[in-house]
Amino acid sequence: MHLRGVILPDDRERDLWVVDGVVTFEPMRGAETLCGTGWIVPGLVDAHCHVGIRYGGGDETHDGAIEQAETERDAGALLLRDAGSPIDTRFIDEHAELPRIIRAGRHIARPKRYIRELGIELDDERDLPEIVAEQARFGDGWVKIVGDWIDRSVGDLRPLWSDDILKQAIDAAHANGARVTAHVFGEDALPGLINAGIDCLEHGTGITDDTIELMVANGTALVPTLINIDTFPGIADSATKFPVYAAHMRDLHRRVRDTVGKAHEAGIAIYAGTDAGGSIRHGRIADEITALSGAGLSPHDALGAASWNARTWLGRESITEGAPADFVVYSEDPRTDPATLTDPQWVVLRGTVVKTPNPVTGHR
Repeated sequence: MHLRGVILPDDRERDLWVVDGVVTFEPMRGAETLCGTGWIVPGLVDAHCHVGIRYGGGDETHDGAIEQAETERDAGALLLRDAGSPIDTRFIDEHAELPRIIRAGRHIARPKRYIRELGIELDDERDLPEIVAEQARFGDGWVKIVGDWIDRSVGDLRPLWSDDILKQAIDAAHANGARVTAHVFGEDALPGLINAGIDCLEHGTGITDDTIELMVANGTALVPTLINIDTFPGIADSATKFPVYAAHMRDLHRRVRDTVGKAHEAGIAIYAGTDAGGSIRHGRIADEITALSGAGLSPHDALGAASWNARTWLGRESITEGAPADFVVYSEDPRTDPATLTDPQWVVLRGTVVKTPNPVTGHR
């Protein structure tokens, strides 16, 4: 097939062709023209989602997981970084029409210190390095640990692991070729995680000027999941037995846009993730991009956090010669109007058109 449009991130209008599922800029005679105008964006990335967790909680069924992946695909998210799932979703790789998933295995937590039955619970923290190494071998280059959660005995967020154990565990993951990321809401767990060599922080609402400096020095990335953080007031409202925790969650929510803006200004790599699965519905990557734009990132950088920059971070190509033909086509510049992001005209996955405009309205 043949397309012409403004290709991002280079912002150049040019022609491209798709041959045998890959991109080429060499003209191919006889190719069918898919579109002659538009904005062509490397396939979007949801860098924090959970294919396999049912909306509302619990394990998703086989068919339900496929539906979740389809929903992401139709929103333009063609690469998913699954930040922990209770089910093995490798069967999705057998479906050529579904997005690729980069898996982090299962969450690793302590008993009663995370969502019940979702992850692997360790009675003894000394088992963490061994379990991290095991999950590193099982996953797709990532491991997910729970860095903090409410400790009901003190009524607020507290770290789950000692600093020495974190260092041993992260070293074990790296020795097995995997990067490590951590769920973390509050402030107290951050120094231990960052100093131990954590590769990424999920949410990171508690980062401060001091921990931002540590992240810069260590090259720690951030996936802030802003549309998930918008649920914090509701979480606080339901935590009537724990008033300190409730006040803490409200404060983290209140300052999160400023927190992310400071991290961006400091040069921390920020990527877009929705935390879809559980309390957030799939297919909302456009909402997260818009939220990042409201937290100090330019519209161009916010889109890059969910496209070309995220793809590079995860070891995937964008729109380059010989790269897999994974891209989304918009009728208008998706950086100028948030509504455009929610309405991709064409979605091409591995060289196959998987979403087309409605022939009557021009919209899906």
